[in-house]
Amino acid sequence: MAATNPTSAINNDARTEPRQQKITTFLWFDNNAEEAANFYVSVFKNSRVLSSAPYPEGSPGPKGAVMIVEFELDGQRFTALNGGPHFKFNEAISLLVHCKTQEEVNYYWEKLTADGGQESQCGWLKDKFGLSWQITPDELLKVWFEGDAAKAERVMQAMMGMKKLIIKDLEAAAAG
Repeated sequence: MAATNPTSAINNDARTEPRQQKITTFLWFDNNAEEAANFYVSVFKNSRVLSSAPYPEGSPGPKGAVMIVEFELDGQRFTALNGGPHFKFNEAISLLVHCKTQEEVNYYWEKLTADGGQESQCGWLKDKFGLSWQITPDELLKVWFEGDAAKAERVMQAMMGMKKLIIKDLEAAAAG
């Protein structure tokens, strides 16, 4: 009797189907959720709008207008709601974009601050929809976890003087 491979019994379709995320970030927009989803999908590679659903009859929104948009940014799923002007984004929640190079930092900074986005401090910005982002070089995050307090302090001081983070300047601060 031949030995069986337990993975061979797995249906090929089941292995290639996208897995449902257990937790999905849910974003509340006034009336531009579809515009925001399309914008974010245009900025991030490997991204797409998955689906949208209209307001049904008898709901608070106009019948037939987009109520919910599901989209994916580089494998991470999000849901956007046209919920009205009742709630606004603030800095208590931000989306962190991990960057390996200065070119990546520059690209995301330029795209997300375009058309009314606002630069902030220490690699933070708000896009034209008011959503906060952190455009962060991976090297910066490594400094916080290395355990070298003097190095972390030098990098912190350098970072505090920046809007968009400049990797070579952070590296120089780390080197002392």
